[in-house]
Amino acid sequence: MNTITLDNTLPNVFLQRTDIQSDIWRKQICFEKGKTYLIEAQSGTGKSSLCSFVVGYRKDFDGKILFDGKDSRQFKVKDWIQIRQRHISLLFQELRLFPELTAMENVEIKNALTHFKTRQEIGCWFEALGIADKIDDPVRLMSFGQQQRVAMIRALVQPFDFLFCDEPISHLDDENSQMMANIMTEEARRQGAGIVITSIGKHMNLPYDKTLCL
Repeated sequence: MNTITLDNTLPNVFLQRTDIQSDIWRKQICFEKGKTYLIEAQSGTGKSSLCSFVVGYRKDFDGKILFDGKDSRQFKVKDWIQIRQRHISLLFQELRLFPELTAMENVEIKNALTHFKTRQEIGCWFEALGIADKIDDPVRLMSFGQQQRVAMIRALVQPFDFLFCDEPISHLDDENSQMMANIMTEEARRQGAGIVITSIGKHMNLPYDKTLCL
């Protein structure tokens, strides 16, 4: 997948509004593989909805979302499975980890499907992100910032053309934010992938190709 295009897209909940000023909603915006984007937004403007639309978890929007020119509304379940396994990875704002499972088990759930990374490679990420000592702890016992790092590792254990990260560093200090950014961009570069970051304030320090206001 080389492009994701939003063509006159707008969440249904905003259809009656006439005051929307956005670089994305009701515009034609093309995200290109290999480039890095920052989407700056205020709370309630639809950034998490956008991420859910792109991965097909929600379809309550007007307009179109096109993958390499193909209308995502025409996709069947098998198409979405393929997209989520091989083309688009998403780090959810709310993380969606399994609290009763350990940090490593949460990562291995996805890696067991993709067989994309070795346990040693995953362990190196835990070490670099300062949570190696938490690897066998249930995530419910970890801080939200620690859980964000686990969720990032989970997002990286698959092939992808685009990585969407919804407020990935909201609970991290500058040092851990930079380390996460380094790991994420290194893996994206290795795969030749595009990165889309959303933020309502604090965001990763990256060389963005384009900044958009939602």
